[in-house]
Amino acid sequence: MAAFWQQRGRRQESGGLGAVLDGLGSVFDVLLANARLVLGVSGAAVLAIATLAVKRLIDRATSPRDEGDPKAEQKSLEESWQDLALIKTTPKPPKKQRREDLSEPLLSPARPLVPDPRGFSASLGAPQVKPSPLRCLTLQEKLLSHSSQLAVPEIQVSLVPQLARSICTQLQNFLRSKCPELPFGRLFLSGALLDGLEVLAADHIHLMLPVVLDAGLWSLISGEDTVVRSPQYWMIKRIDLGYFPRGCSPWDRFMVGRYLSSSVINETLHKLLVASINWPAIGGLLGCAIHPVVASRELKLEVKHDQVDLSITLFPVVEMEDKVLLAVPPEGLVENLWLESFYRAEVSRVKELDTADAGARQLCLRILNSICKSQPSLHKLGGSPMAHVILHLSDTAVDWAEESLADRFQQLLEELVASLEKGVLPCYFNPKINLFSRLLEEEIDEMGFVLYRAISEPEVLLK
Repeated sequence: MAAFWQQRGRRQESGGLGAVLDGLGSVFDVLLANARLVLGVSGAAVLAIATLAVKRLIDRATSPRDEGDPKAEQKSLEESWQDLALIKTTPKPPKKQRREDLSEPLLSPARPLVPDPRGFSASLGAPQVKPSPLRCLTLQEKLLSHSSQLAVPEIQVSLVPQLARSICTQLQNFLRSKCPELPFGRLFLSGALLDGLEVLAADHIHLMLPVVLDAGLWSLISGEDTVVRSPQYWMIKRIDLGYFPRGCSPWDRFMVGRYLSSSVINETLHKLLVASINWPAIGGLLGCAIHPVVASRELKLEVKHDQVDLSITLFPVVEMEDKVLLAVPPEGLVENLWLESFYRAEVSRVKELDTADAGARQLCLRILNSICKSQPSLHKLGGSPMAHVILHLSDTAVDWAEESLADRFQQLLEELVASLEKGVLPCYFNPKINLFSRLLEEEIDEMGFVLYRAISEPEVLLK
């Protein structure tokens, strides 16, 4: 009796499940009948395979099985896994590409896509342009290209000298009214911008303040004859004190011992620049802001204009016995020394040589100065040292035409490295002077390392 009710319950469950499954089978038949119209041939084929596998599972589930036969149960399980595997391995139909998908980047380009010859270019009739192979530029071409990028903006070329001359006039008027007893000469501008050698930006300029001395009361003594033993410095000695006692020269109050002190003159002018001149009023008149640099050994003004930021350095200068001496004493206890400047002679000689043979020395100097300006480790090599290296090489190298710019540039790098290895760069106008004497040993080593690497690949300096 129990067996009867158990079989009856199974038939009822089978009957209920069979009815549901028969309904699903009817739905699948309708889908298959209309799949070709909706999905196309390939889509209908895929759906047919998947539906066949599902129907086999349904038929197997609804068909009675012998519970006492383990082989039948094992066979049914294996066929079910095969049907599931059939469903999983059925290839998916290709997804139709949308227009907006064309602009999305590929995440992992495993293999290059082969363009369809019937693609967009062909349909639009656009000609296919083959990319031209990249050509390696020679050092000569790179140097010329680099030199074309060194020009100072036109607005700075015109504005900076005009602004500096206006400040120069205001300072000159102040000194004449504040210190009428001191025979200062007429202030004038100096620097690479005025000589056509400035590169990249006109952000600094020099104001030269002549200190006029009576040659009958003052004489020069070379630094070689002093305790510093340096031919680059000079001392200005007061003479004939027996006939012309202290007070006969207006500069006697700036003496330390019997020598005109560059440090005392700088300190006096520094006080005037910082505390006595109404720079806000002058700046308002000139349309800029002017600030003296207080914490500096140099006499400096910082000028901020809407179109340029400018640094102006004031140098008291003495011209005696064909020497140009600046009030730039060395660091230390010696405060009576004046530094000999060769800037005027350097620029004049370089331009004279270029005029004689239509050379490119000035172009080469501008390129080297731009490299020193853009690389902090080479900053102290810019200006005079580079000019003297070019002048030394001009005594041995004959061809300075623009076509030989690369050869001369390579030679200049080799000359610089050789000089840095020795730690000596003789002054072109006085071989006793070593232009590297004011550099630290660490600075020389760093400069030599940078330039030594550049000998084999000079292009790295142009980046």
